[in-house]
Amino acid sequence: MNRKFFLAIVFSVVAIPAFAAGGNVEAGKGKAETCKACHGEGGGKPIAPEYPILAGQHEDYIVTALTQYKAGKRKNPIMGAQAQALKPEDIRDLAAYFSSQSSDLKMKY
Repeated sequence: MNRKFFLAIVFSVVAIPAFAAGGNVEAGKGKAETCKACHGEGGGKPIAPEYPILAGQHEDYIVTALTQYKAGKRKNPIMGAQAQALKPEDIRDLAAYFSSQSSDLKMKY
């Protein structure tokens, strides 16, 4: 077996459980209190049309978005400031909570 291929398999198997280990929905609910000021209760009723619906969004998308806001890779003064206080566990918990909420989000094909 090619050594690079073997190492790639080993690293992917090790990395998958760390990423797949989702957050805690109940903990995320408590941490989402601040979020509802703009995104509405459960993240499903934003106060302005330019604010995204978080309820029902893909968990990995929310993790990526919040991580990018925290790192300054996504630019938004409100979200950048909010994300600064979040630890990785907080981000996973919020993502688990919002992704578990029902919403009108639909996949477009």
